[in-house]
Amino acid sequence: MRIGVLELLRAEVSTPWNQKLYDHLIVKQYASIMPQAVSVWCRSLGHKVFYATYFGQRDPRQLLPSDLDVVFVSGHTEASALAYALAKLYRRENTVTVMGGPHAKQFPHDCLRFFDIAVRDCDRSLIVDILRELPRGEIVSSGHTLQEIPSVQERMPEIRAANFWRGRPYPLAVISLLTSTGCPYSCDFCVDWNNPYVLLPPEQLEADLRYIVHSFPEVLVSFHDPNFAIKFDEVLDVIEKLPRDGRRRYAMESSLSILRPSRLERLREVGFAFVAPGVESWTAYSNKAGTGPAVTGREKLERVVKHFALIHEYIPMIQANFIFGLDCDEGDEPVELMKEFATRAPFVWPNVGIPTPYGETPLYHQHLRDGRMLTSMPFAFYWGPYLVTTPRNYTPVAYYERISEIFSHSATGNMLIKRLQANSGLVRFAHSARTVGLRAMAKTLRGLGELMKSDTQFRAFHERETNTLPEFYHRQFERLLGPYAGLLSKEDRLPTHQPMGRA
Repeated sequence: MRIGVLELLRAEVSTPWNQKLYDHLIVKQYASIMPQAVSVWCRSLGHKVFYATYFGQRDPRQLLPSDLDVVFVSGHTEASALAYALAKLYRRENTVTVMGGPHAKQFPHDCLRFFDIAVRDCDRSLIVDILRELPRGEIVSSGHTLQEIPSVQERMPEIRAANFWRGRPYPLAVISLLTSTGCPYSCDFCVDWNNPYVLLPPEQLEADLRYIVHSFPEVLVSFHDPNFAIKFDEVLDVIEKLPRDGRRRYAMESSLSILRPSRLERLREVGFAFVAPGVESWTAYSNKAGTGPAVTGREKLERVVKHFALIHEYIPMIQANFIFGLDCDEGDEPVELMKEFATRAPFVWPNVGIPTPYGETPLYHQHLRDGRMLTSMPFAFYWGPYLVTTPRNYTPVAYYERISEIFSHSATGNMLIKRLQANSGLVRFAHSARTVGLRAMAKTLRGLGELMKSDTQFRAFHERETNTLPEFYHRQFERLLGPYAGLLSKEDRLPTHQPMGRA
């Protein structure tokens, strides 16, 4: 069969000219491992495979041939509208459409409105079954935790297409690896809350790393583990077997508790250049931050600032992940602590997210039970800067006032100067570039807050006084899809909420 595999890294059908360079240099590096694995598995079964990633470079429909027998589409929930529009086009050509990736895992019933098949958990044997049976109108799953993925060498055709420039690596190119799947924590907002932690075979990790060091020694290796190095010694023992040449070549996301002082020297020695620990909240999830559940508020701030200062002695680029607006947040304290953290730790990039209840998470089920979900909000808006629920302790107006205050503080000229003084080399450039985006987001958040005050229909929707989707969101939806907007009617845009299990 002729099979297409398309990963959607951007939600927009067209992007402005000044976004194109960023898309080509940075966004394309977000390519995921599983779509590449699906491509490898299909190819190993003897099929003719066409693989591509869409990162805003051109019309996504032109990235794959039109005469496909089966097309696999993967993407996050924010790209669901584009995925649905593409599915309509492919089904007109009698192509069997399969939706996978994060959105299909979280909202498979909604996917079946447009796709023939929705895939929740996947492995090679499931791909074999799909291609043999083509089970139309079904949600399918491997039924177990992923235990094995294709090697880097097997994925090289896909890596060259997705991450390199005309098949060759360039200074910002990334090769992605997994050392584990699942997570030992059970954060109620996280899609991995109930996925058991599994360490993948260390011998495969060693083989992949040796191949990369030999063939592409200058390329950054990004670990896509939900929580890297839970089994720290087993993973670092493998990495330490490789030749050490002083180059910084690794990036990871982990919990702050993993980055204990005794481990930082080992991470520096093997070449970690970027870490992104999750702090999440000043009043909850303190086990992940390594402070203990009883430590919250200002005491947690003091410990976290001290911990990040220590990390900075070993790792040049650091990002801290937060969420503002969880049920544990109340009043001005979380805002003031967030602003103080940014001021006192300018060597850390503060990444602040809006709570988004994805399907199958406890947060999703809780908001559904409480009637706090904006159930007519299209899934295409399940990302910042949009609220898709009503916060427990803030009115929508108050929420936008506070989160825009956080972003505005981090985007000031004084904060940029602090970051430039606290960092060096490429890290300075990264902070400068990200500050531009931060200012744009702060402006967008302020605009939504002002709209909330001035537009009674918009405010009534967010306060759940009406379930009618405001015209603002229809206009945004049409802007997002551009020429594809006509493929999805106003009825098509309204999501299907169907709880799929118990939280």
